[in-house]
Amino acid sequence: MSKRTGWARDLRVRVAGKGVVSHVGSGLLRMLADQVGLTGGLSDALRVRGFTPDLDRGRVLTDLAVAVADGATAIDDLRVLRDQGGLFGPVASTTTAWRCLNEINAVQLARIERARAETRAWVWRQIAARHGRIPAARTCYGDLGDTVVIRLDASIVIAHSDKIGAKGTFKGTYGHHPLLATCDNTGELLVALLRPGNAGSDTGTDHVTVLDAAIAQIPWPHRRNLLVTIDGAGAGHMIVDHLTTWNTRRGYRVEYSIGFDLDERARTAIGQLPPTAWEPALNPHGAPRDDADVAELTGLLRHSAGGDQLTTWPEDMRVIVRREPIPTGMQVSLFEQHNGYRYQVMATNTIGGCI
Repeated sequence: MSKRTGWARDLRVRVAGKGVVSHVGSGLLRMLADQVGLTGGLSDALRVRGFTPDLDRGRVLTDLAVAVADGATAIDDLRVLRDQGGLFGPVASTTTAWRCLNEINAVQLARIERARAETRAWVWRQIAARHGRIPAARTCYGDLGDTVVIRLDASIVIAHSDKIGAKGTFKGTYGHHPLLATCDNTGELLVALLRPGNAGSDTGTDHVTVLDAAIAQIPWPHRRNLLVTIDGAGAGHMIVDHLTTWNTRRGYRVEYSIGFDLDERARTAIGQLPPTAWEPALNPHGAPRDDADVAELTGLLRHSAGGDQLTTWPEDMRVIVRREPIPTGMQVSLFEQHNGYRYQVMATNTIGGCI
């Protein structure tokens, strides 16, 4: 991989009172991007035949990413790096940074994604070579071995002034509602889909788009054994069916754990659960909790008096419910108020008796 580290050739780390710079951690992060080949990969992705910019476009994108990691909230914050030319060398102006972003087309965007994936594959190979494997995701039952966990979750980003796509959010704020995919094993952000503030938390098409892009970011040897989790009521037909399709591909095992609606059928099944059906939920360390219980609803839903309530869902899908005392001040449904518990329902295709 090509490395663009000339700017750091004479860099020294020492304890002294002269020649000191702030935000020195940004320099280390920038050097890391160069060393693993990300800067060079982005440069190749943005190269245009017959055009040689004064400032390498891969360098500009990397510097923007470094600035964001350092706390930047606007393009103009790139000046924090630019003001330390003795450390970073030439850094793009605000105008050049905007121009670089505006120049990116759909073809180049796809190349950027490939460059990111190739860089991640190289880094993961180095991790596995040194430690024997990629870090295992941990649950209350222990680590998951070679299973790679992808977490999808929507977030709120507040906008304090008018921005493109900024809308009122379901929380009464104003801004954007991006959908994020992260790798639980390594803590990496795989994909971020920018959405307007009024976008739905469980929009099926958005989840499918982000999921496919996230899987493409997982290095090939590791993407054959996945667990996908989605917070909230994410278990719409589109995403569950899409995950089931992934799971039926030859050589793939794709399990999921997704929020499910506390709808009429779920409420009816919960009301039919005998007290003995509930068992203590476990805390992150695997110890039983005294303030939360779990139970399985699959049998009651599949074999209810009114027939199979999950007839349109995949046959291997299970439905689990957790209950806990209602936190002070939390708004819950009348059903939950009547029972005195807050309920969280989830759908999963994980096989086994463990809840």
